Amino acid sequence: MRLFDAGTKRISFLAVFLAALAAILISSPALSQDNPVIQGLAIAREVAEEARGGPLSLLRWTYYEDNWSNEASRTLYGAFGIDNCASTIPFPQKRSHILFGWTYSLLDASGKEYQVRVSYDLADTVICDEVHVPPQFAPVPTPAPPPEQPAAPADPGAAPQLAPAPPSAAQTGGFALGGHVAGFDGTAAGLMRRAGMTWVKKQVIHGINDGAGIIPAAHGQGFKVLLGAKGNKGALGIDFDGYVAQFAEYVAHLARQGADAIEVWNEPNIDQEWPTNQIDGARFTRLLAAAYNAIKAANPATIVISGAPAPTGAENAFPGRVVNDDRFMQQMAAAGAAQYMDCLGLHYNEGVISPTQSGGDPRGGYPTYFFQSMLNRGAQFFPNTKVCWTELGYLSGEGMPGPIPANFAWASHVTLGQQAQWLAEAAQLSRSSGRVLMMIVWNVNFTVWGNDPQAGYAMLRPGGACPACDSLGAVMR
Repeated sequence: MRLFDAGTKRISFLAVFLAALAAILISSPALSQDNPVIQGLAIAREVAEEARGGPLSLLRWTYYEDNWSNEASRTLYGAFGIDNCASTIPFPQKRSHILFGWTYSLLDASGKEYQVRVSYDLADTVICDEVHVPPQFAPVPTPAPPPEQPAAPADPGAAPQLAPAPPSAAQTGGFALGGHVAGFDGTAAGLMRRAGMTWVKKQVIHGINDGAGIIPAAHGQGFKVLLGAKGNKGALGIDFDGYVAQFAEYVAHLARQGADAIEVWNEPNIDQEWPTNQIDGARFTRLLAAAYNAIKAANPATIVISGAPAPTGAENAFPGRVVNDDRFMQQMAAAGAAQYMDCLGLHYNEGVISPTQSGGDPRGGYPTYFFQSMLNRGAQFFPNTKVCWTELGYLSGEGMPGPIPANFAWASHVTLGQQAQWLAEAAQLSRSSGRVLMMIVWNVNFTVWGNDPQAGYAMLRPGGACPACDSLGAVMR
């Protein structure tokens, strides 16, 4: 992170850089020396050169106006503010009040690309962990060719026919542990090794990013990569079949890039993630089938995980907006989803007692409160399919900068020691069950603390402690 002032270094660099560009820019009033975009570019280049340890041989640069205060930014990076793309900046030092500026992508002749943010007043900058593709620069998927002959009219009462599933070469034996990261660097890699983890999970979004940075970074550190692939629920609701084709091409692209596993969508049983009044396990299976077939055509060895539904029992309270996770998975099974996955995705993130217990929760006895009943809740419908916990975590507010938000008060008594112990017990139970292929801890190093208290689930705590690293490491050794 660089915090620039109006010092001699920046002014002299700007003068040299702008002079070199003068011959190119002189005929373009929109890109004159006085244009703040060009001034921001000079600053971004200096930041990139400092990170590189030498001068750039700049082949191409792009920029766009960015907003780090919206929900899309928070969802993608796990925090608000200019620093949300940089996991190396500690929580207390993050500048969450700087919400607007330019994002520059700078391509060096070596092939290395740098992404740098500069605030509109040119006073604050940060270099991002990896390059994310903004929507306006995202590649447009190639549309499928139209059929040569018009299709016969469909029977409106018949279920859509799904294409046959190709053979899978995915390895689904054994058990592995991993973690969901906000950013992946040497610190994160060290913590994850200490915990006995071999998988890194990162969420990617169609039209915004494709994991191009995390895949080589994780592979270079000896980790496998799970990409949780999300889509655009608005586009899905407007043109379901058309968008399914686009999304299938997107996940195939992820497989071609080297993703070791792909989770197809996220929590498709709630309208935060799926179009309202269209939530149905059979409908999701149509998307899953298209995604599975596209992924296997690109790389038969890529593990395909069905998008984990949100654990919930609220469908009667929110008709059209929520379908209970067990009923949603029952609908999936009836639609033939088992042949379009290597692993069934599940989430478990509302526990307040040990996963060894099957009762005694102060809130009552609803099945989503307990580890074992949550495992059985999905596995019962897919008896021959392995389970992947793609999000499993325990919330603790201990050591955080404020109280747990009211909506999460159910976890207010959970200590860091309990979090560490229960994660280790969950890993041990998952491994010994014979049903679980993978457990991804939610999460490793998120720093958001507010209405969505992601930092309270994090293994890495303010100040650098990681008690869960040691408890998990003892189980996985």
